[in-house]
Order: sequence, then C-alpha cells, then structure tokens
Amino acid sequence: MSDFKFKLPIIGDGGVGKTTLTHRYLEGIFDEKYALTIGMEFYIKKLEVDEKMTSLHIWDFAGEEKFRFLLPGVINEANGTLFMFDITRYKTFSNLIDWLAVFNETNRNYGQQVETILIGSKLDLEQARTVSKTDAAEFAKEHNFSEYIECSSKTGENVQLIFERIARLMLKNEISLLKKK
Repeated sequence: MSDFKFKLPIIGDGGVGKTTLTHRYLEGIFDEKYALTIGMEFYIKKLEVDEKMTSLHIWDFAGEEKFRFLLPGVINEANGTLFMFDITRYKTFSNLIDWLAVFNETNRNYGQQVETILIGSKLDLEQARTVSKTDAAEFAKEHNFSEYIECSSKTGENVQLIFERIARLMLKNEISLLKKK
C-alpha cells in the first residue's frame, strides 16, 4: 500500500515522445513504432521516494489539438505535470505556450498549485537540434518550471531522473500541505 498517491499528467504536442518516455520508465523498453495516443492512456508505478511509498498515476495525454478540450479534467487534482517538447522540432517548443495557457487557467479555476518540470526529448538526435538548451532553460525559468531536463527515451538517458525529481517535488509539496493542516 502506498503512503502517497500522485496524479502526474504528461503534456505536449503529438509525436514529442510522451508515450515512449512512459514506456521506457515503466518497462525499460524503447519502441519507435508506438501509435499516436487517442485521448489519453493511464499507468500506475509504485516507488519509494525519501523512504515513503508512493504511487504515480501517470496520464499520457494525447497531443493533438482535437483532444485539448479534455485537458482541464486531466489537470484537475494533478500533483505534478511534465511538459514535453521535441528538441528537433521547434514548433513543439513554441506550442508550449498554448499548453501552458490551458494549464494555468485550469489551476486558477481549481485553486491548485502544481509542480512542473519541462522536458526536452530526443536528446539522442542532438545533431538535429532546433531548440537550444539556453532557450529552453530560459523558458522554464520564465514560466516557473521547477527545472528543465533533457532526455532520450531511446538511450534511457535521464528518464529515471525525470520521474524521481517530479516524485520528490510532489512529495515535498504534499508533506508541506499536511503540516499546514
């Protein structure tokens, strides 16, 4: 049984690697042939964070615009959110503004504060980069992300780190809220 349960949506344009990141983390595998997510997929991962048993409820949200109307329901009661873009496709980076607009409005409407990390995916394709690390880090700072991490689901680089960092942020926030009660 878990001491803490955390809702963790992963948000970003279609094809940025949300599903491959999730499967790499959960199963340790990489498959380039995942179909685009329709609506959303849901996964659970139990892990220990700072000696506390936690359960991550990972919501892999479809990146197509036609599903964006579902996003407020996914964000409602979230404890953390991973925003993801593809470092080789600048449009996926510039579209983060649209995703953030819905995210911020939803959080205001529900009176919640949600931990966030910005993820730059496909680090294994560094030679095709169109978004600089500096631009991404500045964007993360400007929009109050806890941090910016680049990863590769193909090689596994920083995949575990991302989920450990967001889990630790969510746990710290939850313990802080419990102490205030």
